[in-house]
Amino acid sequence: MERKKTDCPALPPGWKKEEVIRKSGLSAGKSDVYYYSPSGKKFRSKPQLSRYLGNAVDLACFDFRTGKMMPGKLQKSKQRLRHDPLSLAKGGKPDLNTTLPIRQTASIFKQPVTKVTSHPGNKVKTDSQRAADQPKQLFWERRLRGLHSLDVTEQVLRSMDLPRGLQGVAPDISNDTLLSSIASALHTTSAPITGQTSVAAEKNPALWLNTCQPLCKAFTVTDEHIREQELKVYQARRSLEEALTADTLARAAENTQAVLEGRTA
Repeated sequence: MERKKTDCPALPPGWKKEEVIRKSGLSAGKSDVYYYSPSGKKFRSKPQLSRYLGNAVDLACFDFRTGKMMPGKLQKSKQRLRHDPLSLAKGGKPDLNTTLPIRQTASIFKQPVTKVTSHPGNKVKTDSQRAADQPKQLFWERRLRGLHSLDVTEQVLRSMDLPRGLQGVAPDISNDTLLSSIASALHTTSAPITGQTSVAAEKNPALWLNTCQPLCKAFTVTDEHIREQELKVYQARRSLEEALTADTLARAAENTQAVLEGRTA
């Protein structure tokens, strides 16, 4: 890889920008951008940079790729969000971090249209139902493969362990991909989560997969399962309550001891 490290005037003095150009593989010719603090700490993304700098530098219009402040880019982003029909329909700002990727299609028309040859004058009418439904891409969860959540110290967070009853329905689906699929289904829909109820989806998911349900076989949540989860929540809350009470008593004892020592002195 070819590395180029330069100063970054948009950041405080001492910050360096490094551009690494890939030499081999399918992505040969593309580049990755990193930033280094004066102490040598490496940053791979804009969120990491924002958490580290805090309120010291306003990175709202900072372009991570070029390393420059671009106020016009921020203004265009605000205008796009203001006229976003999805945002207006929900009555608020869209959650850009949890928006699922969809397949983008190009067309000469603003909306899907159907030309009816039997209609007098061959007029064109719109299909309102088709225009309202957005296409959903199959197996979009694969885009998240290899990505991991990091804490403020850049340590990888351990993923959740799923019950054995949840089994994936798709070629080469991992537990992390299955977890992403279930989490996104719980976040984006208010309908019950039942999994893939069609048996045919196990034989050929590309044809019989229900895109409104996560990539797992059908499962049933019984009253016993609910009671087990309620018991776990109760035990966790009880442990937390006992820990907070013990901490309060310990602090009170320390304060009392400090007061007594002060009087004795």
